[in-house]
Amino acid sequence: MLKEDFHPSDIPAKPGVYVYRDRFGTVIYVGKARNLRRRMSSYFQPSRRATADPKLRSLINSIEHWSYETVRTEDEALILESRLIKSFAPHYNILMRDDKRYLLLKLDRSERFPTLKAARVKKPDNADYFGPFPQGTALRSTLDFLLTYFGLRSCKDSEPNEETRKRCVKRLVKDCCAPCIGAVTREEYLSRLEQALEVLHGDIAPLKEVLKQRMQEAAAACRFEKAARLRDVTANLEAVFGKKNRSFLRPELPERAPGNAGVIALQEALKLPTPPEHIIGFDISNILGTLAVGSLVAFAGGHPDRDNYRRFRIRTVGQSDDFAMMAEVLTRHFSRLRDENRPYPDLVMVDGGKGQLSSAVSALVKLGIPPLPVIGLAKRNEEIYLPGRSEPVILSRHSAALRMIQALRDEAHRFAITYHRALREKRLEHSLLDDIPGVGEARKVQLLRAFGSVRAMRGLTPEALKARVPGLPLETAVRVASTLAKPEKNGSSEAPSSPI
Repeated sequence: MLKEDFHPSDIPAKPGVYVYRDRFGTVIYVGKARNLRRRMSSYFQPSRRATADPKLRSLINSIEHWSYETVRTEDEALILESRLIKSFAPHYNILMRDDKRYLLLKLDRSERFPTLKAARVKKPDNADYFGPFPQGTALRSTLDFLLTYFGLRSCKDSEPNEETRKRCVKRLVKDCCAPCIGAVTREEYLSRLEQALEVLHGDIAPLKEVLKQRMQEAAAACRFEKAARLRDVTANLEAVFGKKNRSFLRPELPERAPGNAGVIALQEALKLPTPPEHIIGFDISNILGTLAVGSLVAFAGGHPDRDNYRRFRIRTVGQSDDFAMMAEVLTRHFSRLRDENRPYPDLVMVDGGKGQLSSAVSALVKLGIPPLPVIGLAKRNEEIYLPGRSEPVILSRHSAALRMIQALRDEAHRFAITYHRALREKRLEHSLLDDIPGVGEARKVQLLRAFGSVRAMRGLTPEALKARVPGLPLETAVRVASTLAKPEKNGSSEAPSSPI
């Protein structure tokens, strides 16, 4: 939205992230707020320019466009703000030193006795990282508890020398299982580690039950300080690893559609008879034809109309053919509009160039849909293709019309990718490995990370499986190899997903 279009009553009083852009459309500042209405309004008060320091005054004077994204909690706002800042490196965030980093948990499996450590930077070192976690104090406290509870090492040296082992307080008070002196085998240590990882993946119910029992025992013995500490540990455990806190946000840019100004500009640019108040956009997402999906997003009055978003599982196209997939999605959507006598959109956009556009138009003609404007947006040079024209329409990079179409295309792409990713994760959740005794959720994830798929594990010996997966007991490897050696059912090694 343009700066002059800002009205506090249009902004929800909810947690979220706001984005400011300059007149060139460049992101210049990303901020978070517990109350978006109150925070964003403070930038547009006339008195603020007079009282602001030079840096803030410069930011306010540079704002040309604004957008926001609401989230459920302040923690989600913290994470989304951090990721957007790292993705776009806005000038004024760097100037005002807002590029903060939240804590991660790091696990380096290349160590003989790997353990969990706090980290602020995710490095390309082949280690596993979990997070980020905005509750830094709660995370550090919970990490200390987990290391003690499961007896994992907390020393800085992965291979402590004799002098370090002698002075190890954790070993003396039995807070560490002391694998470095052979008190436990490497397999036993890795088993403890996998139990800790189950907690990181959200399986905290058994641990909470243990803590509850210990807290009750401490209270019954009038050890109230210990009971209070256990209560705090339980609260931190829920705050950091509870289900509601495990959906770490991805760096998606909030809405930047130019509103009604974009609608008018688009009508003029495409020479449409009426303003395109109702626009829909389509995109396809797949990996070599597998788990192919389509997305439909709708804009009304230049803004996302999320109630009319739709997603599709591709049913009739078995190979990687984006043109045929696009035709299927449009056929299914417009046949429903036709059969239910519902209104058609003012403008249809497909993500792609001449090929996708041709497929879309052919699908509409076959259905007998009355003529309506259809365009294709090719990403490389942001060229707009129209039916019957060999040369694309090229708009100014700064035009409201192009920004409108880009926002529609980007939202369709985001919606398709999100659905495709969800299906991939669901497919990983339901695999043949679930039926093998001794293979829990953490072990399954470990196997799939090491080999990529169940299919890649077929035919391998137990020794080959064990060599690739640290800590995998030989008896478990034998069961995995034996199960995967059996013939596939229905031609698939993983449970099929029903089309939606």
